[in-house]
Amino acid sequence: MHLAIFGATGGVGRHLINRALEQGHTVNAFTRHRERLGQAQAGLRIVEGDALDGAAVRRAVTGSDAVLCALGMPLRNASRLRARGTRTIVEAMAAMGVHRLVCLSALGSGDSRAILPWYYRAFLVPFVMNRLFDDHEVQEEIVAASSLEWTLVRPGNFTNGPRTGAYRHGFTRPDASLTLKIAQVDVADFMLEQLTSDRYLHAAPALSC
Repeated sequence: MHLAIFGATGGVGRHLINRALEQGHTVNAFTRHRERLGQAQAGLRIVEGDALDGAAVRRAVTGSDAVLCALGMPLRNASRLRARGTRTIVEAMAAMGVHRLVCLSALGSGDSRAILPWYYRAFLVPFVMNRLFDDHEVQEEIVAASSLEWTLVRPGNFTNGPRTGAYRHGFTRPDASLTLKIAQVDVADFMLEQLTSDRYLHAAPALSC
């Protein structure tokens, strides 16, 4: 497949690029900072631009078979780049006739809030992580309201650990055995797997070890 990847210089985004290339895909990697992606690689095209620039986003999307969105911002950032950038991406996909979108969200967004432990719901989400979840929830609304073939991926807290393949997905209830953590490379693997599966089409699976 030919893939467009947004949020290419973030932790999950970098793993998406590397794993996609290893699997034989070609990639348009969208970034504001070309130099952060290092040396050119076979199968990789870097598209430099701002996720709020519709023309730049359309350049990255054109000719793609699918789009992977892994936009991220610091925890307390209030710019709502995820939601605003995702709207631009969704609009570009509709204009360019690209239908498949796999979009990174977070465990705790929407109806997955109930899966979080009580101290997350009572303290961390409303007082520390409120901007992150406000952004993700608007992002999810934009994706779900689109006519695209979408999947929203809701991982727990990221780790920088190695690939394990040993994580759970699609759970809907609290479970004390869950760590609510997952390696970024496992998240990238799961996102790529959705490109050839309809299991979570128009759904928002939770992920955690």
